[in-house]
Amino acid sequence: MLPIHTILHPTDFSDRSQFAFRVACALARDYGARLVVLHADYLPVALYGEVIAPPRPEGYRETITDQLHQFTPPDPNIQVEYRLNEGEPVTEILGVAEEINADLIVMGTHGRTGLERLLMGSVAEQVLRRAACPVLTVRAPFTEVVPVPEPAAATASA
Repeated sequence: MLPIHTILHPTDFSDRSQFAFRVACALARDYGARLVVLHADYLPVALYGEVIAPPRPEGYRETITDQLHQFTPPDPNIQVEYRLNEGEPVTEILGVAEEINADLIVMGTHGRTGLERLLMGSVAEQVLRRAACPVLTVRAPFTEVVPVPEPAAATASA
């Protein structure tokens, strides 16, 4: 069995990332592992002879920090650490994974394919290819089992 002591969960606050967080929490609970939740805040910069970076609105960092801390595990026994780093997501994820000696990275993925993936790239794919530890990508929530109602005609004739 793979020894898992530290799990890194990078988040972009998407629905897929929130589902991946639940998977990370379940693994952290089952393995008694510490869970590190990371958001890499990246401001793309346009270069036209000089660096142009629009200023962030006042209170932006506090808003993102609050959003990050909304990722609370359902089990209060799970040890969670929150990190808000500034920088390119892949670089930050790989750097934090190395820094904390992560045994596993659990992250959501949008599941882009074809031209969309080629044009937009995939943070999850780049992390998967370059990480020194195993990476579990979670594409979509598992479908819930919904009971099928009995047909009205069958219940009326019975």
